[in-house]
Amino acid sequence: MPSRGSRDAVRHPVFARCYARFSAAAEPGFGPYRRKLLAGLSGRVVEIGAGNGLNFAHFPGTVSGVVAIEPERTLRQLAVTAAARAGVPVDVVPGAAEALPVRSGAFDAAVLSLVLCSVRDVERTLREVRRVLRPGGEVRFLEHGLGGGPVMRRTQRTLDRAGWPLLFGGCHVSREPVAAFRAAGLELGPYRRLLLPERGPVLPTSYFVQGTAWRPAG
Repeated sequence: MPSRGSRDAVRHPVFARCYARFSAAAEPGFGPYRRKLLAGLSGRVVEIGAGNGLNFAHFPGTVSGVVAIEPERTLRQLAVTAAARAGVPVDVVPGAAEALPVRSGAFDAAVLSLVLCSVRDVERTLREVRRVLRPGGEVRFLEHGLGGGPVMRRTQRTLDRAGWPLLFGGCHVSREPVAAFRAAGLELGPYRRLLLPERGPVLPTSYFVQGTAWRPAG
């Protein structure tokens, strides 16, 4: 069982309420990506930065249980409600991504969905992912970050320096998830680049990558 950490590792109540409304409104378009992200998972799963729990409805029945870690109180309360409707057992737990309140080697898989943009320390977070997975354990990720041509990339970096993270709950738009997985010593599997939403204007937050990685078995 997870140990119970600080209940308020992160506090962004205004952003959290806005995010919850926006993400729920976007779910008809985003839901299929969540289903593909989670398809085929089995065993014990840890979800890091579960937000308001929109992934819970998409975990397949082959998952024996999910520990969903969410540091922000407003989002965590919404995740508890979503967990009650999930088709698999979900335990919503407070805690920070950089110090996960769970045992080493306890999980068959880890899910990171729209979270690496907002963690305080990407390197420490991914070290924690390695720690809590069993050898050979799988990572499923769907993240946004740096993308587009030179002008867009300069724009993304400028936004991060100019205060975007302060306005949007710690979100950074110029991080590089694939490079971060490699630097953490995780073995990258197949991944694909996405532009989301598929229709409409291309925004600094539109550049996504979805894929798989593993903790080395050795």
